Amino acid sequence: MIIAENLQKSYGEVDVLKGVQLHIKKGEIVAIVGPSGAGKTTLLQILGTLDTPEKNTDFQLKINNTSIKNLPDNEISKFRNEHIGFIFQFHQLLPEFTALENVCIPAFIGGKQRTEVEKRAKELLAFLGLSHRENHKPNQLSGGEQQRVAVARALINNPSVIFADEPSGNLDSVSAKNLHELFFKLRDEFGQTFVLVTHNKELAEMADRTLTMKDGVIVV
Repeated sequence: MIIAENLQKSYGEVDVLKGVQLHIKKGEIVAIVGPSGAGKTTLLQILGTLDTPEKNTDFQLKINNTSIKNLPDNEISKFRNEHIGFIFQFHQLLPEFTALENVCIPAFIGGKQRTEVEKRAKELLAFLGLSHRENHKPNQLSGGEQQRVAVARALINNPSVIFADEPSGNLDSVSAKNLHELFFKLRDEFGQTFVLVTHNKELAEMADRTLTMKDGVIVV
């Protein structure tokens, strides 16, 4: 599913990633842990094609059998929209839109038909127990409900892999536990691969595999 070799990234004089390599299988739930500043979020952004490794290095990045390295920017954007979903710590929902509209946005960007998209979005919100909240705006939802809307948005295009950066970091313990269990339910139901950056020990222990980063490399 994901093959990464020799991923390096620097910001000025600071080397953030120092030759990271990892292989992740289809359907795996992998947690990436480590101290702040270890390079976890930078790695996640590169794996998710939101950022690029150092271009003058001999790196490899393949996702779902597609090599990302030499794709032009417009093709990378199209690939990201079709194959990758994102869940962030602070939800990133647009406040002027309802839950249903927020979920639909990635599919509209991908050029899909409104009727088809809204049907899929309603099915996802129902699956996540949010049918009764689909016409509510983010400020009318609890933190846990907002995060489930963000999960539905990540799933709308049926991506091959979902990247989550501290997905439960802004939730209370009960909502965090429910979200963690939801990831496994989604994997079993839809077959997605999950790559999670987290400081949450419980989530890391639940994952199929845990990778520890330190000083820009994976040490375990």
